[in-house]
Amino acid sequence: MKTKLTLSRVLRAFAALVMLQTLFFKFSASEESVYIFSTLGMEPWGRIGSGIAELIASVLLLVPGTITIGALMATGIMAGALAAHLTKLGIVVMNDGGYLFILCLLVLLSSVTLLFMHRAQLKFFYTRVFKPRKAQAI
Repeated sequence: MKTKLTLSRVLRAFAALVMLQTLFFKFSASEESVYIFSTLGMEPWGRIGSGIAELIASVLLLVPGTITIGALMATGIMAGALAAHLTKLGIVVMNDGGYLFILCLLVLLSSVTLLFMHRAQLKFFYTRVFKPRKAQAI
């Protein structure tokens, strides 16, 4: 049980730190970020919007009661980034040696692993928030 808790903390911290680290580049309009989102046809709103989404996902990953929500968000964000790399950007972006692509894969893997590890929380969240309510007879 202690190993699971430690692994969860490491994966959460890793995913959150990677996403938080990229915020500086997105919010400061670094050359690489502007290039990426210009190539995708989403500059500047896509760059800023994805930065805000990553900030929210990072915070949710670090709060124990919202791990699965943060992991779901991070999974979606990274799935979108992975699709962008595989369709328009390529694995290597501006001679980075595939660094952003690898970080994307690692955060995606971390998030999916967290979803699996905390699936009971995900089930609880689903039954309390998203469970369809039966129509009441009038």
